[in-house]
Amino acid sequence: MTQPLRIDASYAGLVRLAVTVISVAMALYHMWMIAFGAPEAILFRGTHLLFALVLLFLIYRRSGEPEGLPTFFDWLLLALGVAPVAYLFVNYDYVVTRIFYVDDLTRTDMIMGTVLTLVILEATRRVIGLALPITAAVFLIYGLFVARLDPMQMLDQLYMTTEGIFGIPLSVSATYVLIFVLFGSFMERTGTGQLFMDFAMSLTGHTAGGPGKVSVVSSSLFGTISGSAVANVMVDGPISIPLMKRTGFPPHFAAGVESTASTGGQIMPPIMGAAAFVMAEFLGVGYGQVIIWALIPAILYYVACFAAVHFEARRRGLVGLPRNQLPKIGNVMRERGHLFLPVLTILAVMYSGYSAPLAALAGTLACFPVAALRRVTRGYVTGDNIVGALVDGARNALGVALACACAGIVIGVVTLSGLGIVFTQFVVGLAQDTLIVALILTMLAGIVLGMGMPTTPAYIIMTALLVPAIIKLGVIAPAAHMFALYFAVLSAITPPVALAVYAAAGIAKADLWKSGLAAVKIGTAGFVVPFMFVYSPALLMIGDWPVIAITFVTACCGILLLAAGLHGYLLVAARPWERALLAAAGLLLVDPGLWTDLIGAGLAAIVIATQVAGAPATKSDVAK
Repeated sequence: MTQPLRIDASYAGLVRLAVTVISVAMALYHMWMIAFGAPEAILFRGTHLLFALVLLFLIYRRSGEPEGLPTFFDWLLLALGVAPVAYLFVNYDYVVTRIFYVDDLTRTDMIMGTVLTLVILEATRRVIGLALPITAAVFLIYGLFVARLDPMQMLDQLYMTTEGIFGIPLSVSATYVLIFVLFGSFMERTGTGQLFMDFAMSLTGHTAGGPGKVSVVSSSLFGTISGSAVANVMVDGPISIPLMKRTGFPPHFAAGVESTASTGGQIMPPIMGAAAFVMAEFLGVGYGQVIIWALIPAILYYVACFAAVHFEARRRGLVGLPRNQLPKIGNVMRERGHLFLPVLTILAVMYSGYSAPLAALAGTLACFPVAALRRVTRGYVTGDNIVGALVDGARNALGVALACACAGIVIGVVTLSGLGIVFTQFVVGLAQDTLIVALILTMLAGIVLGMGMPTTPAYIIMTALLVPAIIKLGVIAPAAHMFALYFAVLSAITPPVALAVYAAAGIAKADLWKSGLAAVKIGTAGFVVPFMFVYSPALLMIGDWPVIAITFVTACCGILLLAAGLHGYLLVAARPWERALLAAAGLLLVDPGLWTDLIGAGLAAIVIATQVAGAPATKSDVAK
């Protein structure tokens, strides 16, 4: 919790005061820019980066942890980060009137560009770890020593234009990400997290495997205000994981459910993770269009999670919680249901034709007035809490802001060197014009990149290097970008480095590998559906509505059957051969097409008929 704003004359007190004031200023600046219009790109993006760098070096120490007080070295880095951005502001007329790549850089330009690049690498390391800074350094080395780019030209690209550090990724962070993160912090500060948990408990807590279903529902809702898989786990996990264990789920399965459900928050409309805003910018479409593309795959993902919990619970003979231990839906809606209004405000404003940032601003401004409508939430409406929400929003945006600036370094080198074209030719050559090979390579790259860095920079790098290759092989652009996004997201639950699983397994006190494999099995739809929508864009709601509707229904049936096959239960516990047929039927139904649907339905009918007519499975079958 953020400390109330008090004057403390000690060094620690002054630092805390500075963090609070700068955080509030950062949040208010972006809100003002959204409401009344942002200045030219360099000024707006530069100010965003300036705020982020100053806050980062005040908060994060050399060890990468937000502990302790700034040392002389931290203050030095802060000054070195401020100077290059301030230099661009002071010499703005010179920056915008010079002809880049033609006019030579001055010595000061070169020094400032070099300093800013190095400071961003260090700042990014502190907030999200080594993976992305090392990746950016590798690309810089490639540009200088392999592609043999002129150092002056490269600095020009990275520092003096909007094609490098101040490029599209930083623009997305400044324009979209901060206001949505701020919206999330406002919702948290008004008690919406409790609403989501109580709402999910009242709906599903009494059913078979109820606590697992609570985790699925509440995590999908909490994704609306977080966008971070690990953050979702850390909020929902301490409540849902012990409940799952108490009702009979093994610890590794409880960890798998929580990590998989939390990861899906980044792909679940109406408010997805930061990478979705980057996608909208890259494709030149509105964020609302990205929501439409993402809707069916996200529903299938959560149908798979929900079905996995249900079938596993039925196979183990688990029941839900007694109704008298659960909140009642009527009471939940009467007491806290009004807290859904800010989310509805965002949707109403967005679909009235206004921009996503303006919609998020409207939702943010609605949070505390809405909380004041009922006595049970009125206690959240205090000055300290409002200041705390502004501070939380600014601090929570630092990781994305620095990741986007660092990813801009990668994009700048890729663009200037033509590496994207070279890499596309390499992938196409390796795949030998076979799309499925290119898709598998892209999937593996997304999972590997996502192991060491957040979703947004992983997706950005894939967009620069791999997406053009699969587009060249005939995939439409929305499907190619969604494919890359999905596997950047799913790295959070894919062993050996699965950050969401690590967080959940720690809470559950479960084995990491068992938890990771359980998460992959629960989230199978996330790994299967992207391949399907590449071959049939109807799953992205592209095409004729009758085809979209039929594809959606058969895909839902397929996902349910696939979950049944993987978890060994449909109407009764399934024998090994029934599990194999169910899994095959599920994959065939998810794959759009008349013949695959008919064959899949036939296989499913065989299993259903045998389960209805036959004897129940033995205990040994259930154990398998």
